Amino acid sequence: MNTLILKVASRLMVGLILIFAIYLLLRGHHSPGGGFAAALVAGTGFVLYFIAEGTAPVRRTLRVHPASVAGLGLLTALTAGLLGPLSGRPFLTGLWLSAGNTALGAIELGTPLLFDVGVFLAVLGAILTVLLALEEF
Repeated sequence: MNTLILKVASRLMVGLILIFAIYLLLRGHHSPGGGFAAALVAGTGFVLYFIAEGTAPVRRTLRVHPASVAGLGLLTALTAGLLGPLSGRPFLTGLWLSAGNTALGAIELGTPLLFDVGVFLAVLGAILTVLLALEEF
């Protein structure tokens, strides 16, 4: 589509959609959300950008092949799962690391967040691979 309204609106909306996807990703291991839902929302933002601008600007924005993003996501999720057996616990056991005290309390990082990031990257890479393959048809 080549409409000015869609191009201007998509430039505003894509940023908001991606920020919401990051919010869903970061709150997912404590509440509903997570890597899969965040990747679907981020994929929606890229679909909107694709419809408004075409494939060339989407490829320039990504700068990385989408299949590489999916592979990195699978590797990240596998790493999160293997940290359990490396510490003598079952596969995909949640491990937590307290990163110190701040004014708001201790920051705790865990393998569920790492797993969510892996799922996010794997699903987003798959969505973008399919999206950019549509250009060939």
